[in-house]
Amino acid sequence: MICPSTRAAALDHLSAFLPKAPLYARDRNHVQPGHPAVSRLSPAIRHRLISEDEVAASVLGKHAAGRVEKFVQEVYWRRYWKGWLSLRPQVWRDYLDSLASLPHSEFARRVEAGASGNAVIDHFANELVATGYLHNHARMWFAAWWVHEAGLPWQSGAAFFFKHLLDGDPAANTLSWRWVAGLQTPGKTYLARRSNLEKYLAPGLLESLADGLTHFEHPQPRLPSVPAKEPVTRAELPALEFRPAATTGLWIHEEDLSPETSPLAGHAFDSILVTGHSSAWDQHGFPASKRQWMLDALDDTARRATEHWKTAASTVTPTGLAQALADWSKEHALGQIVTLRPDTGPLDDALPDVIAALAGVGIHLAFVDRPRDLVLRPLASGGFFQFWERMQKRGLLPVPVEVA
Repeated sequence: MICPSTRAAALDHLSAFLPKAPLYARDRNHVQPGHPAVSRLSPAIRHRLISEDEVAASVLGKHAAGRVEKFVQEVYWRRYWKGWLSLRPQVWRDYLDSLASLPHSEFARRVEAGASGNAVIDHFANELVATGYLHNHARMWFAAWWVHEAGLPWQSGAAFFFKHLLDGDPAANTLSWRWVAGLQTPGKTYLARRSNLEKYLAPGLLESLADGLTHFEHPQPRLPSVPAKEPVTRAELPALEFRPAATTGLWIHEEDLSPETSPLAGHAFDSILVTGHSSAWDQHGFPASKRQWMLDALDDTARRATEHWKTAASTVTPTGLAQALADWSKEHALGQIVTLRPDTGPLDDALPDVIAALAGVGIHLAFVDRPRDLVLRPLASGGFFQFWERMQKRGLLPVPVEVA
């Protein structure tokens, strides 16, 4: 598998990549079969089988910071995007509303099926569907062609990526498509140029996809009406406090699959439930391969949770998440449920129904935040490099960890 679906495999994958990290700045833009120049750990990081801090600490424990800065920056782009969207959740809601109102496009469906007539785009569409992964440079080329050459709505392209990418992230995916379209940094678009493809496509790919290069010779931006700068609308996160005295169940969800590395690690729990948000999988059309990756990751998490807390963890993927949690709480006579707070996205959207259903049976739902998330979140009020500079000035890069 191109991307590991268990924590142990992800950590092994990280260890194997460490010697290559200093070469990342030089080689990262090259699109090659198998993608040897990049870590391919993004699905594991997206679902927190491993964290950004674990990856960065391991890399910094092996190499001087100056040699791997570009790689460490790329790791924290994902945390930056999450923080930016968490401060402005209306951008996610606006995207969903716009997506729901789009008319059907037969041409968009042909592009997704690898039948656009552009050999380059068809190759990457087929790779995405077959593997659940695309090199970041290929994602940018694809998105730029979709928006500026094909004239298709950026929202439908973002939905296509979110559907298939194993690392499909409501923040990173949505905001990256907005950036290509000229909305994230108002008025600044990204264009895919033939010269760039010729520079970075592997020779074998370049030869086989040569017929598609003419589509990238004279790109012209489709400039959107530039919106007002998106304001911060959620500077503080709502607090639902953990009450240690109550009979407590631990709810582990797909947004954070290593709770044993969180502040919850030292607490005891009376019952543990691991859930997949299958109604969101249905809503966004996740294919069987992506669902299986998720199921493997959930099962791995349940095994680790059982071992760590010495309490049997069950795994379910209910169509009705709120009812499933309410039924579980009643079955185990729980007084409260505690969970790690999910970031903005489908699961966060489901929380009002979950909270209401649990309150209906007298159950308190408590959220726990990872301290690092709370520290980094407010730093994402502006652009990434402002975020990065703030991290550095405040000494917020993780302490290096030596890896055997």
